[in-house]
Amino acid sequence: MGDFFTVSVLVATLASGIRLATPFLLAGLGETIGQRSGVLNLGVEGVMLLGAFTAYYVTLETDSPTLGILAAVMVGLMMGLVYAFITLVMQAEQGISGIGVYLFGLGFTDLLFQKNVGTPIPISGLGDIDIPLLSDIPKIGEVFFQHSLPVYIAFALVPVVWFMINKTTFGLNIRAVGETPEAADTLGVSVNGTRLITILIANTMACLAGAALALEVGIFQQNLTAGQGFIAIALVYFGAWRSYGVMLGALLFGVVQATVLQWKTLGIVEGAAASLAAMAPALLTIVVLVIVSRRVAAPSALTRPFDRSG
Repeated sequence: MGDFFTVSVLVATLASGIRLATPFLLAGLGETIGQRSGVLNLGVEGVMLLGAFTAYYVTLETDSPTLGILAAVMVGLMMGLVYAFITLVMQAEQGISGIGVYLFGLGFTDLLFQKNVGTPIPISGLGDIDIPLLSDIPKIGEVFFQHSLPVYIAFALVPVVWFMINKTTFGLNIRAVGETPEAADTLGVSVNGTRLITILIANTMACLAGAALALEVGIFQQNLTAGQGFIAIALVYFGAWRSYGVMLGALLFGVVQATVLQWKTLGIVEGAAASLAAMAPALLTIVVLVIVSRRVAAPSALTRPFDRSG
């Protein structure tokens, strides 16, 4: 354990934790926006898998990570339209339809991978971008300012999402339709129109999260996300539907995951102990949900369809 508590190892662990937090953060921010409008999507995991495979396959075929990300964004928009049709037009039960989206993403990406790739083939991801001057700060620069573009985008979106939800008219509409959609409708706010936009944003960010993960690890395999989408949903509750809370939760989970990986590398945990340590993020998710669910209240209209005629 003494090898872990050295400056170089701790710096590397924190830097890795920030990178690992990125998919959680992107998906969590998107789901926060969706849930604030009253729409729950338990299919985040499946959408992330679709984004991950799309980015991986397009990058593999074109050798362009940028095109891979753009393709993943397009898939996110398409999945958003599909989920909007299911929840807004068909008014299906959101929990069940979300699980359906997850199972579709899991099965479809595995089918496409087996048919078009077969075995994991490494791809070139996005290189790190060193922030001038800041990246040269000893230790601090390595931790915070030597990352790939998706990492910077994810953390830059935190204040953007906060500002959008709390300081703009559109954000006011989101909060209104998520709390009292009937009252919002009487004031001329399009409830389903607002929810449509938030669904598109949420699914696009989930696909972007999957793309960031695939490009970071440089491969794709079955169930690459390994529960990260479900953890992202838990982070929305952890953060009490606030972007900064989601960010803190994502960092917590990312650092825990990085610590476990570092312990395995250093041989601090081995065999059965390593398998138990790998369960730490999942166990932390359960603990967080038990504690936080008693202290915060979800948007009043969450999962409740809006029928103007009714």
